[in-house]
Amino acid sequence: MKIYTRKGDQGYTSLFGGEKVPKDNLRVEAYGTADELNSILGLIVSHLKNEPPYSEIRDSLLQIQSDLFTIGSILASPNPNVILDEQRVMDLEKLIDKASELLSPLQSFILPGGTSLAAETHVARTVARRFERRIVGLSHSNAIDPTILKYVNRLSDLLFVWARLFNHLDGISDILWKK
Repeated sequence: MKIYTRKGDQGYTSLFGGEKVPKDNLRVEAYGTADELNSILGLIVSHLKNEPPYSEIRDSLLQIQSDLFTIGSILASPNPNVILDEQRVMDLEKLIDKASELLSPLQSFILPGGTSLAAETHVARTVARRFERRIVGLSHSNAIDPTILKYVNRLSDLLFVWARLFNHLDGISDILWKK
């Protein structure tokens, strides 16, 4: 099987179900951003150490990557037959709470950065926020499962907390924003 089909050479792609749409269609933008975020998470996974808590975060990230594939398939279908389980949102909240316990409370805004791993995680966070905006845009003209929006919102929060945690684990302080 060849990887190329030449069917998209004119700027169109097919959604699940066969409907052809332009490649800049809101639905394509949304699931394309899920794919972009998933790739960045793969980069983060590749840089995690093989020891706790990094190995635990790796396991969580692999589940999140699977969730993003599920979400992408839902968004790629005008009539999805799959839903995202609300439990996945609660699982992200538990991960946020667990990581937050290890961190000092924020007293001001922080700048993205610190270690390479933290900086990559901040990049993932910003792509998650863009993904959220793409989903909201799509929801103005298409019915979207509200669990997806909740999930992506919590995911960006989790990535923020993990970025701080990665710095903390390496003894790097948050970089405070100075007006």
